[in-house]
Amino acid sequence: MGPGPSPQRPRAGAVRGAPSGGDRALVRVGGGRAGRAEADAAMKFPGSVLISLVLFVSETAAALCLSAGYHDEGDDMWRVLTLLFALLPCVLVQLSLHFIHRDVSRDRPLVLLLHLLQLGPLVRCVEAFYIYFSAERVEEPYVSITKKRQMPKDGYSEEIEKEVGQAEGKLRTHRSAFSRASVIQAFLGSAPQLTLQLYICILQQEVTVARSIFMVLSLLSIVYGALRCNILAIKIKYDDYDVRVKPTAYLCIFMWRSFEIATRVAVLVLFGSVLRVWVFLVVLLNFLCFFFYPWIQFWLSKSPFPENIEKELSRLGTTIVLCLLTLLYAGINMFCWSAAQVELSDPDLISKSQNWYQMTVYYIVRLMENAFLLLMWYVYRTDFYLYVCAPLLFLQLLIGYCMGIFFMLVFYQYCHPCKKLFSSSITEALLSCFNILYFICQHQKSTLLKGKMAMKSRGNTDEARGSSKTTDPQNRNIHQSASSNA
Repeated sequence: MGPGPSPQRPRAGAVRGAPSGGDRALVRVGGGRAGRAEADAAMKFPGSVLISLVLFVSETAAALCLSAGYHDEGDDMWRVLTLLFALLPCVLVQLSLHFIHRDVSRDRPLVLLLHLLQLGPLVRCVEAFYIYFSAERVEEPYVSITKKRQMPKDGYSEEIEKEVGQAEGKLRTHRSAFSRASVIQAFLGSAPQLTLQLYICILQQEVTVARSIFMVLSLLSIVYGALRCNILAIKIKYDDYDVRVKPTAYLCIFMWRSFEIATRVAVLVLFGSVLRVWVFLVVLLNFLCFFFYPWIQFWLSKSPFPENIEKELSRLGTTIVLCLLTLLYAGINMFCWSAAQVELSDPDLISKSQNWYQMTVYYIVRLMENAFLLLMWYVYRTDFYLYVCAPLLFLQLLIGYCMGIFFMLVFYQYCHPCKKLFSSSITEALLSCFNILYFICQHQKSTLLKGKMAMKSRGNTDEARGSSKTTDPQNRNIHQSASSNA
């Protein structure tokens, strides 16, 4: 995913040496801490690793406690579903961490055993913090030089070089692995879990303390996973640039994803509470569309089958990995817009282009779908909602989703770290889409008016023919009476 090291040049206190792990490097023979200033400047505290671990452990523990409560109450179905949505993402998280760290090609039986015991995230977090705190005490044997371009200023972009040591490289791998694990946990575990628990609250007409805490943790996990997905997409698309995300950008993404995901879950739960069979059809249709969409694009592109995912994997293993990737992509788009668009023909499997029109169409269609589902809920609502102001709730959910779209527009228009590289803005795409919709509406109105005018003209001709037919016999009768009188 990341850029490879550029061709190296010797500098003071260093000579060329043998590469380690496939990277060309500079082997250090002196220079001490002063020579490591550049490499250590890039060392960042692994806070994202810690946040991912805290959310993962707390949500799993809450799910186990809540399932035990369902067992005591005799609700076996809710207990099984709660455990399923808690353990399935746990297994996928272990596999993703094991796969991203490339332990498949290395002989590490202890790490594999810990992953089988579902302790992989804990071990990886401890390893990341050990690397971070020991980096200042251990002298780097060599560093790699990577080249990055700065954001353009006055139309000019400067290229800078950075020294990346072994410790920083390992920490980047840990951050990348935990970011992907957070996305998997969020949309294959937390999102269906939040939907299930909210549905149970409506059916039982009760919100317990344990369930409310669990739902808050699930919502935070989903929003954080969506945030990490946004950051991953930015770093993959603009890999050649030195990307720095500001706190205002994080805040905009958090607000955008919070409104979007919360309203989407609420709409699905309300619709499912009154039309239980139809909600499965809606979910299945959404899932199948987004699952097969990357495969259809790949088939239409006529690209060769990707073989560079992992050398140790066979063609069947690569196919399974790609299916899991499209499964995750479908899970994300079920609840929110996926910032990382899957493109199987790309070597990184992620599209590098910024398709504003695809994004605009998604939000327009999703808004219309949410409005339709809420309308069906309003029409078929049961007596349980007699004490709820249904029109106000309907309006609040639509406004909530529109607020999410508003924060999304603010992020891409003002807070995106690479907005200077955009060839066009999302507002232009929105305006063009609205112009297309306006043209379609005007075209339909014109066709309707033409149809009405044609009907009127036909009616006028029919009336004229009828009047001529009635006047002809009258004229004949008058002519006959005149001739008889004569």
